[in-house]
Amino acid sequence: MLTRTTSVRFALFASFAIAVSSVAAWSYGAAFQIPEPKTEPKIIDPGDASRAPSDAIVLFDGKDLSNWVTVNGGAPAKWDVKDGAMVVVRGTGAIRTKQEFDDVQLHIEWATPAEVVGEGQGRGNSGVFLQGKYEVQVLDSYNNKTYFHGQAGSVYKQYPPLVNASRKPGEWQTYDIIYHAPIFGDDGRVKKKATITVLHNGVLIQDHSEIFGPTTHEPVFPAYVKHGKGPIVLQDHGNPVRFRNIWVRQL
Repeated sequence: MLTRTTSVRFALFASFAIAVSSVAAWSYGAAFQIPEPKTEPKIIDPGDASRAPSDAIVLFDGKDLSNWVTVNGGAPAKWDVKDGAMVVVRGTGAIRTKQEFDDVQLHIEWATPAEVVGEGQGRGNSGVFLQGKYEVQVLDSYNNKTYFHGQAGSVYKQYPPLVNASRKPGEWQTYDIIYHAPIFGDDGRVKKKATITVLHNGVLIQDHSEIFGPTTHEPVFPAYVKHGKGPIVLQDHGNPVRFRNIWVRQL
């Protein structure tokens, strides 16, 4: 049986606990109150398989290479344009966009040669470089063995794709890439590494992967050096890889 003194103490304790809980709940609600949106989302036309979204920058529409120049020297791009696609011309070098970007959503379609020649890295090889520095590998990876972080969809020499979603040689494939550029401090050191998400043929293969630094083919760990915006670069690796329907949205 509870004594009167014990009952009073219990009642006081219960009242104190309720008061503390109420203050805590109020503080939590105040600290985590959801802010009111300042503006309504902009209305855009999302486009379709043949049309880019209305707020996108079309980098290649199948007609000409007016938005592209050579990486070395900035001369007009020397790749071919055939049947609505640009085609790598061996030995002419990589090409880059005239415009430079940082955070982007990039859509690009590509196809390796239908006639299979070579193996490993010698088969349908090219690459897509964000800011001219960070490569997503393009390769014929359909029944083609190579090192894991060098196959199609890899962040080259850093991350293999989560799965191999490659179509057969000659068939059109898509990359949809969400890229966030690195952030540097005033001292030049990286404060936040670049990140990349890639869907290959609609399948998630890179999930917000944190890039270690610029792509390097040397056996050294990549190291960031402070930089600003950069172009999108397509690689000439000696194979007649085709590209089409390239557009970008600045984020």
